[in-house]
Order: sequence, then C-alpha cells, then structure tokens
Amino acid sequence: MDAELEIRSLPCWVGPLTIEPLRGGISNESYLVTDAGGRHVVRFGKDYPFHHVFRDREIMTARAAQKAGFAPELQYSARGVMVSAYIGARTYDSQDVRAAPERIGHLIRAFHREMPRHVSGPGFMFWVFHVIRDYARTLERGGSRMASELTAYLALADELEKTQAPLPIVFGHNDLLPANFLDDGDRLWLIDFEYAGFSTAMFDLAGAASNAGMNEEEALRLLTAYFEREPEPAIRRSHAAMQCASLLREAMWSMVSELYLAAPGVDYVAYTAENLARLDAALDRYRTTYGKSAS
Repeated sequence: MDAELEIRSLPCWVGPLTIEPLRGGISNESYLVTDAGGRHVVRFGKDYPFHHVFRDREIMTARAAQKAGFAPELQYSARGVMVSAYIGARTYDSQDVRAAPERIGHLIRAFHREMPRHVSGPGFMFWVFHVIRDYARTLERGGSRMASELTAYLALADELEKTQAPLPIVFGHNDLLPANFLDDGDRLWLIDFEYAGFSTAMFDLAGAASNAGMNEEEALRLLTAYFEREPEPAIRRSHAAMQCASLLREAMWSMVSELYLAAPGVDYVAYTAENLARLDAALDRYRTTYGKSAS
C-alpha cells in the first residue's frame, strides 16, 4: 500500500482529506493532512533495531511529552504510524538555536526534570559510548566501506568517555537536531522521540550545541542557563568532549544508515562526510584547549 492510500485508510479522520508530503526528515516519512477537524502530521516509521529505535517506546514517550507539555498532542497511533496535531510552528535551523542558547538551555533543563514523572514501562538507557561501540559491531558485520576506521573511532570514544564528569541520570531527548525544536511564537516545542531515554544531561547539552555549530561563547551561555550558574572547568571540558562524541555518533549513525535505510532525497554518504568534517573541527578545538589525555 502506498503512503496516501495508507493515510486514507486510518480511522481517525473526519470528512475529506488533503495530503501533502513534509520534507526534512532523514529516516522517516511525514505528511501534512487536513480534514474537517483541522491539520495533522502523519509520520511513518518502522522499528530500526540497528539504530536501537522501537516505535512502541517512541509512542509512549510522545504521549508522556504531551502530558508534560513539551510535545504536540498525539492523536492516533498504530503499528508504524503516528498522527499528531499540527501546531503551525516554525521549525528551527542552526542559526535559530545559536541565537537562543539560554532559551534552549531552559527547555532542556525542564524536559530533564519533568519527563520522569510521565514516562512508563521498562526504562531505556541511552549511553552514547555504548551506541558508538554497538554501531562499530553493526558496521563490521555489514561490511561497511568505513570498516578500516572503526578501531580509531573506538579509541576516540574511549578517550572522550574518560573525560565525562559524573552527573545525575535524567530522561533525555537524545536527538536534539535543530529541526526537532519548533517555535510557535510564544514557546518552544520538541518533536521526534525515537532515541529518548534515561541518559546523562551532558549528551543533550552537547548535541544541541554541536548539531547547531555553537561557538564556545554560545555553548557557555547554554551551560550557564541549564545549570543556573557558570559551569566549573570540569563541566566545560566534559561538554566539549561530549560534543565530539555526539558528532562521532551522528557520523556513525549515517554510516549504519548507508547500509540499511533509503529515505527519499537523503544522501547518507554525503551526510557521513559532513559529520566527519564537523567532528574533525570539533576534535581539533577540544584537543587544542584540553589536550588528548584525560586528567
């Protein structure tokens, strides 16, 4: 069944439909659907065990985020499909995130503090260094073109992990690409909870910064807003290292996607190269400031 027929077959509509594709996703298909009840976003997505993505957990998290006030209403869900309210908000880009580090920091802090009150079922742990190691196994088994680089990636992950400052466990979003922030003019929303789970706050803080290309001053403003004080040197070093880990994970995500995904209009090879270049730049900044060995 093609996407439009599948959308029309869903039992949640009122009256006739208009259906428009939404662009921008790099692993899932989304559509804007209008019926007599208003406008809705339909998102298709399968389980991706190679990415540790399971849709029943994503649906639970989306409902929890709705209850906590962070996400649009989830109006319908079934195997492989989610229907959410369309809120008419502007999707952020990198420049938007960099222009509002305090606003982003406050949102992340609120999400981390409030979400554990609403999530249910078995807990899921997202630890980026485990993800990197598991991606390496997947890439080796799959005969990735990048297989010769895996030993170096694993050594880098070990180096970056040793710098991490101990922090309380929080419930993180774990995929804070700029496009996952929406601004309706009054407030910010979060979407796309495929990777959400219990984690360290540092990964969301680093992901928001690295994915948007924040400079050192913008990253410091983000951390200060989140921790409600200027962070000590160990936290700043941990954040700089985790930005490198975030970019390594994003690059390896793309390498795995080269093997197993084929989203319309997405060039995973180019996305891999883009993130490896950004990793090289971030790693150079990190080592110039902090050196290679952990203290």
